[in-house]
Amino acid sequence: MAPGGSAGRLSPAAGSGGRRRRADSAERKSLRWTEVAAASDDEQQIRRAVVPGPAEHPLQYNYTFWYSRRTPGRPTSSQSYEQNIKQIGTFASVEQFWRFYSHMVRPGDLTGHSDFHLFKEGIKPMWEDDANKNGGKWIIRLRKGLASRCWENLILAMLGEQFMVGEEICGAVVSVRFQEDIISIWNKTASDQATTARIRDTLRRVLNLPPNTIMEYKTHTDSIKDNSSFRNTKITL
Repeated sequence: MAPGGSAGRLSPAAGSGGRRRRADSAERKSLRWTEVAAASDDEQQIRRAVVPGPAEHPLQYNYTFWYSRRTPGRPTSSQSYEQNIKQIGTFASVEQFWRFYSHMVRPGDLTGHSDFHLFKEGIKPMWEDDANKNGGKWIIRLRKGLASRCWENLILAMLGEQFMVGEEICGAVVSVRFQEDIISIWNKTASDQATTARIRDTLRRVLNLPPNTIMEYKTHTDSIKDNSSFRNTKITL
């Protein structure tokens, strides 16, 4: 609403004195500040929109890098987990991806209980997110020393749309632990067996996994029930 219109409808009656005029002036100032704040919010939203630069190679989807780290053995609620994940940045092109990735620590050089997440923009790396809640993830446990190479191969395949499952892929995670490292890829629909099988087979190929590699699948519904990402999984050879 324009400040002038507001002033016209709220104009003081005759004889009401300066108090009404001061209130009217304060309201106009308040409206002006509200409009400035709204404009500022709009500008921030425009600034936050990530698009490919001139002559850059656009990706099919925008993606966001996240990082999380927590103390092992300490119970984690969804609220505390959400507070613990930190957004690194969003990119829309091949060139923007490499600008982020070339400055990031490789998973093999992380210490403690740390995770990198790469998800489509707008999807949080949480089981409860609307895009994830009916889905699940394929899990591969790695011996130490393999995480950096496998993570790079996985995310390049994901960005290059090598999984060929439409919009099913939500994101990928590399989890650095003390005795092993774990990579996983999340999809939207756990009940779609044909799609999950295609993701499994593509994962084997892009990571060049030996035929006897154990692959595990877990729905996010089960993860929510037992508050665990990697326990009680369904094993596939």
